[in-house]
Amino acid sequence: GGAAMIAVGAISMEDAYRAINFDTITLLLGMMIVVAHLKVSGAFRGLGAIAIEHAHAPFMLLIMVTLLTGLLSAFLVNDAICLVMAPIVLHVTRVIKRNPIPYLIATATASNCGSVATITGNPQNMVIGALSGISYPAFSAALAPVALFGLVAVIVIIRLVYRSEFERGTELTPEVYRGRMHKGQVVKAVVVCIGLAIAFFAGVPVAKAALIGGAILLLTRSIKPSRIYREIDGPLLFMFAGLFVVVAGAERTLLTPELVASAKSFGLDNVWRLSAFTAVLSNIMSNVPAVLALAPFVPGLDDPRRAWLVVAMSSTLAGNFTLLGSVANLIVAEQARTAGTTLGFWAFFKVGLPLTLVTLAAGAAWLAFPG
Repeated sequence: GGAAMIAVGAISMEDAYRAINFDTITLLLGMMIVVAHLKVSGAFRGLGAIAIEHAHAPFMLLIMVTLLTGLLSAFLVNDAICLVMAPIVLHVTRVIKRNPIPYLIATATASNCGSVATITGNPQNMVIGALSGISYPAFSAALAPVALFGLVAVIVIIRLVYRSEFERGTELTPEVYRGRMHKGQVVKAVVVCIGLAIAFFAGVPVAKAALIGGAILLLTRSIKPSRIYREIDGPLLFMFAGLFVVVAGAERTLLTPELVASAKSFGLDNVWRLSAFTAVLSNIMSNVPAVLALAPFVPGLDDPRRAWLVVAMSSTLAGNFTLLGSVANLIVAEQARTAGTTLGFWAFFKVGLPLTLVTLAAGAAWLAFPG
């Protein structure tokens, strides 16, 4: 798509280079390295084991899976967390002979809800953080309460929809396969993550902090860098670069000043209307393209800062609407399929529909509240 924009003359090569937001690309790359190191070192397996092995009833297992996935997704990229958590959930439910579907749905939906909380939670938030100039602490202060409400909603709705799974008062003894752990590298990764969190909230540019944190983790002889490089999603980085060029080309050729100004006539200054519009657009064209498509219109609204937060909240929570709504959902479904379990569209939709409506309404109400 980006190449086509250049080929038809919608944008020059020089302007195409300038259109790519390298802060977003760098932040995504740095976080991929951090997450890859946590995965390869065995940190995720160890944390999952500690949390889940303390779940001695089905409902407590649901709570542990939801909170652990949501918390990790709040600071690390949610898609990567699903790659780690889904196999753990499948292994545990197989060992204790429970229906894996409610717990898999909790993994996918909690990753989306938890990732709302921060700029580093998901790719669309990274784009918004770079384009909006909203600081990491301000972003989190505005949207962390929405994320917390979403995690509670995940637990309540799955408990109601799959009540038969949780009504039997069964005592569980879940065991998680921990595998080999590089203890020294786990400690190093945890220290770097704590340092990153401090840097983010202290106002250090997030792309700079993530890249330096990733570079520090690569300085080791215990884990070959090639193992980390294999975990980096190169096609995703190229897709982001291409999307930036596509949107810049479209903005130059299709978006006249009158069309950009028409955002107000559509009522997008209204939090509720902007939230609904973003959610629908995200389900039509996926959340990252939807955010980039809305980017030219947001600065012209009366309160661009609030509008960016609404777009971040709605584009992420809209991913819970259907199984196809976000990459995180598809990752969980694919992990389940590989393990011989089918996570069907309707099984997910029974939770996704009410969860999306409730969380979007709560998020819009929170952001619409004065001050």
